[in-house]
Amino acid sequence: MIKTFRGKLADGGQVKIRLSTIRGEIGYNIIKFQLLPIDPISNNQESVIKIWTREQATVDGDIDFSNSELLAAAYMENDNSGSTPTYSEAAVIFDRIAINQDIFVTHHEQGADACNYYIELEPSKLSLDEAAVATLKDMRGTN
Repeated sequence: MIKTFRGKLADGGQVKIRLSTIRGEIGYNIIKFQLLPIDPISNNQESVIKIWTREQATVDGDIDFSNSELLAAAYMENDNSGSTPTYSEAAVIFDRIAINQDIFVTHHEQGADACNYYIELEPSKLSLDEAAVATLKDMRGTN
């Protein structure tokens, strides 16, 4: 059964999504990650929302794929300054990495607008060995 998470994050916001279990036998893969502005008709907006394996001390708009804690990143731009409003979204989702610990979602916006996010996770049963490996990778901060 697909698990879905949705919410609204203010600029600089961070939310924890609880996924961990006692033995870590359930793994999750990100299968969908989307953004939508709060007020798409009248606001100009540029947002970056990222999904992390660890809580972030600083929330910024930089996307660095060499950071092993970064699971996914999405950029959304909404421009209503011209006669024809435009909306674009570019999302990047990493390879199907099994996550069995909590994840953290952060939001950075060029102005100060909040942004909606929607995440779908597909659960899968992990063997004891797979659960141990996924948990150790999370503890070490490696993928």
